[in-house]
Amino acid sequence: MHEMGIIVNLANTLDETAEEQNIIRIGKVTLQVGEVSGIVTDYFVDCWNYFKRKHPVLNDSELVLETIPAITFCSSCERNYETVKYGRECPYCHSGETWLIQGNECIIKEIEAETAD
Repeated sequence: MHEMGIIVNLANTLDETAEEQNIIRIGKVTLQVGEVSGIVTDYFVDCWNYFKRKHPVLNDSELVLETIPAITFCSSCERNYETVKYGRECPYCHSGETWLIQGNECIIKEIEAETAD
């Protein structure tokens, strides 16, 4: 279950950010998670709810997940298509010369926080 490892990394990053920015409380963290990132979002939220209690700045925080759709580019016909719906083979020209251009990311989009100032 790599979700716990990602949460540990995320919590450490947020702790560092809180220290650098004089943040005393984080209310909400919005993450963008790629559709084909391999992250099981239900487990991810469960891990967050467990792990946030170990970090005072995150204790009352909420995790919001937004999905980034998976998009693939076909080198042969130079068109984009929905990865999950069509897979690796281009639905337009049936080429296998395709590349995932988005949808496997995990990005901190927004942090709502309260500072000591």
